[in-house]
Amino acid sequence: MRKRIFEIIEASKDGDTLSSIYDSIILVTVIVSLVPLAFKDQTSVFSAIDKVSVSIFIVDYLLRWSTADYKFGRNGLVPFIRYPFTFMAIVDLVSILPSITLMSSAFKVFRVFRMLKVMRVFRTMRVFRVFKAARYSRSMDIIANVIKNSKEALAAVGTLAVLYVLISALIVFNIEPDTFGNFFEAIYWATVSLTTVGYGDIYPVTATGKFVAMLSSVFGIAVVALPSGIITAGYMDELTKHGGDK
Repeated sequence: MRKRIFEIIEASKDGDTLSSIYDSIILVTVIVSLVPLAFKDQTSVFSAIDKVSVSIFIVDYLLRWSTADYKFGRNGLVPFIRYPFTFMAIVDLVSILPSITLMSSAFKVFRVFRMLKVMRVFRTMRVFRVFKAARYSRSMDIIANVIKNSKEALAAVGTLAVLYVLISALIVFNIEPDTFGNFFEAIYWATVSLTTVGYGDIYPVTATGKFVAMLSSVFGIAVVALPSGIITAGYMDELTKHGGDK
């Protein structure tokens, strides 16, 4: 019985009608549950949507937890202890908890949350529900494999970007101490310059500072382009691999 439940709740395979129906229900629930987040005012309809969707998510979470031994292919308690700490389990839990805290008036055990002025944060965290849909997306599987296979190259580029931001921030902070009130503002400017966004709220005013900004923007283009090239190459390799498997 539990094995069949596991087969149904996992991403559907060809010919498994029940699994396909279950996947569709979860995907529709994810999409519908995000609708209230697009509005500032929360109506009774939105409240009902949230209660129904979170109930479905709780059932889904418990079913996945109860069949963790089939997921990991191991018997004993270890799979059940390990499952809550997996990435998707954490995403599922994060998407559930905000709704429970927001419904604290109906659950007295959660009244402590009503005293915390972080309800907007909890409400925003419900956006994590969109990541639940990734479980059923072939494209997301491909992207995950690309990132996994290219993690060393991406880590190297990430390290280069962090060092570049810190060095640029240190230079401009010391060149123009009057323009930048603190080091964080310099880091903010360096990050904006690195990505060539250029908000224009903070900028160098001296000739030397402007020269540093020019160099930062030029080299920033190269640093930003590196991960794009790595991911694109990995994505093409994955598409070729999947195409060859057919």
